[in-house]
Amino acid sequence: MLGYLVNARMGAAVYNLVHTTTLPLFFVAFALLSKQLTLLPYLLIWLAHIGIDRMLGYGLKYPANFKDTHLQHV
Repeated sequence: MLGYLVNARMGAAVYNLVHTTTLPLFFVAFALLSKQLTLLPYLLIWLAHIGIDRMLGYGLKYPANFKDTHLQHV
């Protein structure tokens, strides 16, 4: 959300980066391969957060407006 203090385009880019499953899944693989299992609960919470957002209809943001998502207009 702090990216929106810069402008809508930066805010959407940062929001979308954090709200895709790519990063948490990468870190899950890293945690498993490096045996850093203490990270897994946080990563699973992150993935659950993304899933709940999708379930509630909050999708990835378009740079035009915070309320315009790939799922609907919130």
